[in-house]
Amino acid sequence: MKRVLTIAGSDSGGGAGIQADLKTFVANGVYGMTVVTALTAQNTTGTYGIHPIPIAFVRDQFNAVATDIGFDAVKTGMLANQWVIREVAGLLASCKPAHLVVDPVMVAGFRPLQGASSSKTMPALS
Repeated sequence: MKRVLTIAGSDSGGGAGIQADLKTFVANGVYGMTVVTALTAQNTTGTYGIHPIPIAFVRDQFNAVATDIGFDAVKTGMLANQWVIREVAGLLASCKPAHLVVDPVMVAGFRPLQGASSSKTMPALS
C-alpha cells in the first residue's frame, strides 16, 4: 500500500485540512499520515481562531513518521506562518520526496495567515 504524508492544518469542522486529506487518501486506497501545522476553530460559517503548532513539534512529527513508517508522497496544505513554511521546506529539501503536491493555503476561511507570502518564504525545493 502506498504511503502519503499530509503536512497541513487541522479543520475542526472536518471539511478541509488534514481531515479532508485523510478522507481523500482512504477513498484512493493509500495509507495516510499527518504532520499537523496548526489547529483551527472553524465550521461552515467561518474561521474563529488559528493556533500554529510550535516549530519543534512540527519537526518532531515529521521525523517520527519519516524515520519509522516513511512515505511515498507528500502533500502540503496550510502552513500557518513563515516559520512553519521555512521549517517544512527545509525538511522536504533534506529528504527529497519522490512525489510532492504543494497546495499553498494562505488563508483559513477568509482570514489571512500571519506572515504568509509564498514568494518570500517558500524556497525552491529542487
